[in-house]
This record gives sequence, C-alpha cells and structure tokens, in this order.
Amino acid sequence: MPSAISRALISVSDKTGLVALGQALARHGVELISTGGSARALADAGVAVREVADYTGFPEILGGRVKTLHPRLYGGILAVRGDPGHRADIAANGIDNIDLVVVNLYPFELAVASGAADADCIEQIDIGGPSMIRAAAKNHESVTVIVDPADYGAVVAAMDAGGGAVPDDLRRSLAARAFARIAAYDAAISNWFAAREAADAMPAHFAITGERSLALRYGENPHQHAALYVTADSRPGVASATQIQGKELSYNNLADADAAFELAAEFDEPAVAIIKHANPSGAAVADSLAQAHARALACDPVSAFGGIVAVNRVLDRATAEAIVQVFTEVVIAPDADADARAVLAAKKNLRVLLAGGLPDPAAPGRMFRSLAGGLLVQGRDAGRVADADLKVVSKRPPTDDEHRDLLFAWRVCKHVKSNAIVFARHGATTGIGAGQMSRLDSVRIATLKVQAAAAAAGAAVPATRGSVLASDAFFPFADGLVAAVAAGATAVIQPGGSVRDDEVIAAADDAGLAMLFTGMRHFRH
Repeated sequence: MPSAISRALISVSDKTGLVALGQALARHGVELISTGGSARALADAGVAVREVADYTGFPEILGGRVKTLHPRLYGGILAVRGDPGHRADIAANGIDNIDLVVVNLYPFELAVASGAADADCIEQIDIGGPSMIRAAAKNHESVTVIVDPADYGAVVAAMDAGGGAVPDDLRRSLAARAFARIAAYDAAISNWFAAREAADAMPAHFAITGERSLALRYGENPHQHAALYVTADSRPGVASATQIQGKELSYNNLADADAAFELAAEFDEPAVAIIKHANPSGAAVADSLAQAHARALACDPVSAFGGIVAVNRVLDRATAEAIVQVFTEVVIAPDADADARAVLAAKKNLRVLLAGGLPDPAAPGRMFRSLAGGLLVQGRDAGRVADADLKVVSKRPPTDDEHRDLLFAWRVCKHVKSNAIVFARHGATTGIGAGQMSRLDSVRIATLKVQAAAAAAGAAVPATRGSVLASDAFFPFADGLVAAVAAGATAVIQPGGSVRDDEVIAAADDAGLAMLFTGMRHFRH
C-alpha cells in the first residue's frame, strides 16, 4: 500500500479548481509548496502554502524563466523511496520527499492559435513545468502527478478512500497522461518552429499529436477500434463542430461529413454537397440553398439515401424541410437558424453538426496517411485554377456558360476519388463516376447512372446531354473522351500532360468540343 501524500508541489497556469484542490489537500494535512501566481491564489483563499523561493532558498530570476529548476525540488521528486543511497543523499542535502506534483503548462498552443507575435510565443514555452512533470511521471511508483484539472477530483477521492494515499493503478494512469501531455506540448513547439522555416517544407522529424475528443463505438467496421482526436489545426470542420442533436457519430459519419463540408466550402455561391461513402452523389450552386439542394439531389437521388448533406451558408427552414424529406445520416453547416433547427429536431436521430465557420479551400495544411512502418505526409490539396491558368487547346473555345460550368465541375472533381469524372450543367453535377481503375469506366459509370436516373424520372433525354465534363487527370487515350461525347458532353476540362494529348485534342475537335487544360492534377486516393 502506498504511503499517504505528505507534501505537494503546485505550479499551474490554468487555475481552474486550484483552490478546491488546495483545500482538500490541506484537509489531509499535506504541506503545500507553490510558485508565485498559484501560491497567491491559494493564500488569498486562506490555504496555508509555502513559496518555492522560500523552500529552496533561491529567488525567482530572469523574469520568471527560472523559478523551479532547483535540486531541492527535483531531489524530492526523483528520490526512490526504498533506495538506501537515495535516502542518504536527500538526508545529507536537507531534501524532503515530494509526493504530489500538480503542474499544467504555459499556454503555448493558445498563444500560437491566437496569432501572437513570435516573441510572445517563445515566452510561452515552458521549461520548468515539463521538467517537473517528467520527473514526477518517471518516479510514479512513489509520486502522483496531475497535469489536468479534470483529474483533481479522482485524486482527492482516492485520497479520501485511501487514508491520504493514491493507489498504484491511478498513479500509473496519471503518469501515462503526463507523458502524453509533454509529448503533445513538445510536438506543438517543434511543428511551430518547423513552420517558421518554410510553410510547405517537410521537416526531418515530424510529430502528430491529438487529444481524444470522442470515443467511437467502432471504426469503418465493427471489429475495428476508433476514436476522434482533435489536433492543434484551427481549420473549421467536423473535428471542432458542435453536435446539436442526433445519434452518436460513427467513424464513417465523421469521414463523410468532412468530405462533404470541404466540398461545399469550395464555392462562394450558396452550395450543397451530398456525400455517400466519401464521394459526392451530387453537388450544386444556386441563388439559394434550397435551390442548390434540389439540384444536387437530382443528380443521383438513389445514392443520396442515407447520405451526408453539407451546406456553405447558415441553414434555413426551406432547405431543412427539403433535407428531411430524404433519409439523411448527417447534416453539417456553418450554423442553422432557429426555424431550421426546429425542423431538424423533428428527426431526432438525424445528426446535426454546426462548425461555426467554413474551411478555406486555398489554405495550406498537412494531411496524413498511415502505412506499414511509416506515415505519408503531404500538403493539403489547396490548388485552385483561375481563368489565367486555363489554356484553350481545342479549335473551339468554350462559351461563357460552358466556361462557368467547367470551373464548377473542376472544383467538384477535386473531391471525387480517382479516377474521377464529373458531368455538370448550369452549376450542378449531372453525373459522377468515381474510384474506377479505368478512366473510361468512370465515364461509362457516370453515364449509366444518369441514364438510369433519367429513366426513373421519365425523362426522354439524360442530363448529360449538353453538360460539360471534368477529369481529375489527363485522358491517357481518346476512348474516354469519345465516350463523353457519346454521352452528350459539349466541353471538357482536364490537366493535360499525356503523351497522347494530340490524339485526345484531335478527337475533341472532330466532335466539336471545347477543351481546356488546367496544368494541375487532382488525384484523390
């Protein structure tokens, strides 16, 4: 059975719950040693506390940069209680054992997130705090360490139940949390320094850390464990969104909602994206969200069943009423007005996420993918093309309407799994072919789905007639383009760069198509 805690060292930046903790420790007869601001807060509340400078006999110097780096503190924390040599050393040097270390760190991450100047961020790099935490966690067999105010209650409860002692399993658990916190803190600092060197550089060492915000029932499949972790990335989206209603989110819900929201954010006009299994079943822009939703749904109403709907405006009643007419798993929006919330609330199982803003599709960032024995890291696909980037390679240039639709289709295509084909007309997708091993098959699948939708709706002419087409990468042969022509496409946008570009351009000219090269590829795996 561990010994009762007799002495505690407290140095916290976040003073949430500090006074209550101090009072509980005092009730157990624990001697409190604390640094400046923490000591003042305790003393002001009537809790007996001893200043660190008084305890060590060494003053705080360098404007607070040095105040806890002293052997009397670290000897008391690190001494192995059953080691005769350690006992002799601390006795010879007048060192007392410290059984509890309560430290949370300078708010470096908050300083960076707030856009603070570099000099201010530097001053928020804690030195003594991580050292004390590491020392206490290393010696967790004898020392309890707390790095999060949320854990105060568990420690006090354990002391109440154990005569002032903390059981072994809780000390080990707290030590693990302590080392995880230090790892995250150091990673944030390291990555901040790396970003100062070059925004798009890949540093020699890169750390990824996150704080678990949501335990999930399972991953992509029921036999896989999963959780959502929040990183320091301030990009608005699924990870930071507030769920205002509905069943608990699943791994697949979160992944699809992220894909939907990123697509909807591509557009300045009111936009709606409907996603199913990470691919859009439809997307559209219009004068209103309700109009955009109707047009996005029309692209593939069958696949939209059980899908994810994302919008890039505050969700309104009319759009909410349209959404709930089709079984939908998740709705994600920057916000929703009171009328829309009331409509959605009638579908109690419908998950509704409010992100508080939109992600910037042109903002830099990093993306990660695990593989056996390693990690792939790349810059976010923030590539966008403007009119000046486009090259007309066909004899016929696109009309103004075709030009607008080509740019729309190109932005949607970026969010479709490769090989990606997107038909569009009047600011709405009319057919989507995704994730095929052959680009020709992607064209065929898009066409077949459109033909099926037209037949189901009793339409005489499939929606691809008069549409434009976007391809995420070049056509390696003319066959895919020929199939697009047969489907009724009138203009094509693609990166170009194939050794058979001349053959493909000739096929476009023979069919009277307009073709634009972007010079930019949008593979998505």
